Amino acid sequence: MIRVGIIGATGYAGAEIARLILGHPEAEVVWYGSKSYIGQDFSDIYGNFFKIIDEKCLDDNIEELTNEVDVVFTATPQGLCASLINEDILNKVKVIDLSADFRLKDVSVYEEWYKIEHKAPTYIEEAVYGLCEINRDKVKGARLVANPGCYTTCSILTAYPLIKEGLIDPDTLIVDALSGVTGAGRGAKVANLYCEVNESCKPYGVANHRHTPEIEEQLGYAAGRPMVINFTPHLVPMNRGILATEYARLVKKDGKLPTKEDIRAAYEKYYKKELFIRILKDGVYPETRFVQGSNFVDIGFKIDERTGRVIMMGAIDNLVKGAAGQAVQNMNIMFGLEESMGLRLVPKCP
Repeated sequence: MIRVGIIGATGYAGAEIARLILGHPEAEVVWYGSKSYIGQDFSDIYGNFFKIIDEKCLDDNIEELTNEVDVVFTATPQGLCASLINEDILNKVKVIDLSADFRLKDVSVYEEWYKIEHKAPTYIEEAVYGLCEINRDKVKGARLVANPGCYTTCSILTAYPLIKEGLIDPDTLIVDALSGVTGAGRGAKVANLYCEVNESCKPYGVANHRHTPEIEEQLGYAAGRPMVINFTPHLVPMNRGILATEYARLVKKDGKLPTKEDIRAAYEKYYKKELFIRILKDGVYPETRFVQGSNFVDIGFKIDERTGRVIMMGAIDNLVKGAAGQAVQNMNIMFGLEESMGLRLVPKCP
């Protein structure tokens, strides 16, 4: 059995990792780290685990706790993992970090967008960006994996094949994305109170959301050059889910614009064998309710012949494929297990 430790176990993503590992046949959680609830029963914080998990929350003393496990998930705010990581830890365990500490390869970009000093820049180059469907081979041998963000997972996977195949102009890409409230984390914030969120929809982080450089960097690798995009996130009154709607100008080849058959062929080329990516039928578009509670990414598209653009749409559960599910998927790859182990979850609907 793979012995698992979770730092930040009482956040939404940490608790979702705990839920997924409970159903994993080859892994078990050895300890639940939570600085906010030291000594309290984990099931007192999340009643859905009552009589399922009997463990108490421990401090996040990673130096001691890593002696008991094979892999540590750090589901923590930005900056914490970087402040804890060192060579001794990485020689003992594999680390899958759900924060942004090791996602960006340019430390100056990280510090500019996250407004904090990076505490472990020497590990940035080594860290593997854990977008499984694209970086699977790199993840296999990694000690440190940077688990992608939820907006970025959906936004990148939705556009990646068309950029990689040169079917769209990367400089024209616009991403509008909607997220459920759990994407903001479990901390108490006035903006996320029920009365502030219910019966409303609002944009936020306009032109300066922290996931922007992450999307640009990863899609830039696909384009073969740096990219600059417009990314606008929106908060909607639902618990889970992300829906990304993306627009880009089609690029002519041999004097002709790509057809819907060309677009579908590009998606099939990269995703046909991917269990967790579902390319929808013509005229069918993603809905968050059809991926809720699952590790699936649903992708649809529509060519707008009038404007010469393609509209790409993707949906994920932000806590599963956008966080915990992808983290477990990365763990499976790192330990040579079947990638889907513990993740064959049927979406919950209604």
